[in-house]
Amino acid sequence: MSIAHPSLSSVSRRAPYSGLRPLLTALCFGAAVAAFSAPASARGPDGIADVAEKVIDSVVNISTTSTVEAKNSDKGEGGGRGAMPQLPPGSPFEEFFDDFFKNRGGRPGGDKNGGLQPRKTNSLGSGFIIDTSGVVVTNNHVIDGADEITVIMNDGTKIKAELVGVDKKTDLAVLKFTPVKPVVAVKFGDSEKLRLGEWVIAIGNPFSLGGSVTAGIVSARNREISNNSPYDSYIQTDASINRGNSGGPLFNLEGEVVGVNTLIISPTGGSIGLGFAVPSKTVVGVIEQLREYKEVRRGWLGVRIQPVTDEIAESLNIKPARGALIAGVDDKGPAKPAGLEPGDVVIKFDGRDVKEPKDLSRIVAGTAVGKAVNVLIIRKGKEETKQVTLGRLEDDKPVQASIKATPEAEKPATQKALGLDLTGLSKDLRTKYKIKDSVKGVIVTGVDAGSDAAEKRLAAGDVIVEVAQEAVTNAADVKKRVDALKKDGKKSVLLLVSNAEGELRFVALSVQ
Repeated sequence: MSIAHPSLSSVSRRAPYSGLRPLLTALCFGAAVAAFSAPASARGPDGIADVAEKVIDSVVNISTTSTVEAKNSDKGEGGGRGAMPQLPPGSPFEEFFDDFFKNRGGRPGGDKNGGLQPRKTNSLGSGFIIDTSGVVVTNNHVIDGADEITVIMNDGTKIKAELVGVDKKTDLAVLKFTPVKPVVAVKFGDSEKLRLGEWVIAIGNPFSLGGSVTAGIVSARNREISNNSPYDSYIQTDASINRGNSGGPLFNLEGEVVGVNTLIISPTGGSIGLGFAVPSKTVVGVIEQLREYKEVRRGWLGVRIQPVTDEIAESLNIKPARGALIAGVDDKGPAKPAGLEPGDVVIKFDGRDVKEPKDLSRIVAGTAVGKAVNVLIIRKGKEETKQVTLGRLEDDKPVQASIKATPEAEKPATQKALGLDLTGLSKDLRTKYKIKDSVKGVIVTGVDAGSDAAEKRLAAGDVIVEVAQEAVTNAADVKKRVDALKKDGKKSVLLLVSNAEGELRFVALSVQ
């Protein structure tokens, strides 16, 4: 099983179906009978043809040409067809092959000096016109690395296009061409209004066959394909999306673009009913910035966040578990002067609900740089509102936690609590576990096997910075806080834990 971008770089010209004519005939006949006898609702809504006729001229093919540097071999140096054999120095054949390949141009594609010439490659994808002045939206991977970009209209007219801007994070690109005659532009719809089971229409250029229309339903929303991307929020559809459909539009039955077809999951490269489109809600904001700035300027809050588990929610008196827990605050980020702190749980940002960390990442990224927004947080069981003026996210901007310095224990003493062996930090322990000087707290020197702490992956060398949102400086502080929580009937205790590099995370441990 693989995830692929359904753009097309090569097409087979063979006719692989000649031996299947009887089977295909039978299948087509059976399908015709079924279609004739099935009720209209089973064949899909009648409006599909009307929508297709209305928008088909706004969908274009994107043809690109790239120059690829030639190599000696497709399988490694010296291992490919036409490459000079790798011979031991001094071999009697060395001079012969050297003369043949380098001086006589024996290497395929080579020049008289034996050098391989760069070669041209072509690829095809899809796109759609959003402005009658000739503005086209497509996928970044369709035009990535292209030397030349050509827009091919539905009537076959070919026009050179220029790249306006790209956003690799959402795989979107904007092109501009000069129309030779009036063109049809489409409008964006609201992808947030899509419902599961709603009919959608995909139009594109599968297998370079020309404009093609397929229909299906919305199978799922807010799909995450990559666990590493906070911007994933795809529309999943079973409308056929094949190679060459990349960058094509996904329409609702009003003829509005609700998504940009981008990915498929398939073991063969063809559609198996798992196609994914970037929702129009994401696309619109990205396209506006690309047209204005030729780049995307994302908002930046300057915090590191983690999920609010049921145990953490219980420790923080949050019911039900929700929001994004701030585990660290960048010293130079916008969150710091706004008063946001580790342990705060963001439940609403700029008026929009935050149910989980990815919600916060998406909302912040889509908010204008420099905008002052209200952030609703829960701090120690009570709701508070903070105002933050967003900065700009830089791709290489590091996120480091801000930790208030607390004095070290002069005489480290060992205590046992929560299945942990705890002691105050000393120079020897810092050296042993390579703990940065900026990290303050109580170090874990041992973890009981089978304990909740072991299951939560605490280990020797971790440093407990806070217990129940109160800073601790020695092992006795930890023991005292845990005993007090037990007395109050708490089922778990929330620890703020740092690693040797100063990266923070919250861990809830059972006190039973």
